[in-house]
Amino acid sequence: MRGRYRSRRSSWSGLSSLFIALALAAAAWSFLKPSGRLLEGRAHATDGDTIRIGENRLRLMGIDAPELRQTCTRDGRPYACGETAREVLIGMIQREQVECRSSGRDRYKRLLVRCTADGRDINAAMVEEGWAVSYGRDYETEEARARRRSAGLWAGEFDRPQDWRRQNTRAN
Repeated sequence: MRGRYRSRRSSWSGLSSLFIALALAAAAWSFLKPSGRLLEGRAHATDGDTIRIGENRLRLMGIDAPELRQTCTRDGRPYACGETAREVLIGMIQREQVECRSSGRDRYKRLLVRCTADGRDINAAMVEEGWAVSYGRDYETEEARARRRSAGLWAGEFDRPQDWRRQNTRAN
């Protein structure tokens, strides 16, 4: 009787070890595999944080660029910073194959994406070059670097896009 007990015990031990190994493998796979839908192709900038690939409207996740009609001030003079942000984004994507990975949709039904062009993280680059601010915590480091260098928007005065939208709801 004693031998049988040990046999069952070692069977359970083996099964539980197998179960744990499979669970760990599944967890590792879900963590390491890319998430979301992959979109790739020629991209066209709608504004400083929205692009189109084919019929898909894509919102660059984690960043907020000035609205197209938004103006900012540099050297005491106003300039069209929303248009400038769009032009900078166009420069980043115009001759490149763009790859975007989606992770949901925003309230306007745009896909929320992180994009690269020629291996460069476009979302991070817009913030690092100072033409968008971090929206959430994803690009705080890039924003701090842009601010220290007085890059882009940080070279003058501007309202954060979220504040500008709140104050100018009809202008959008």
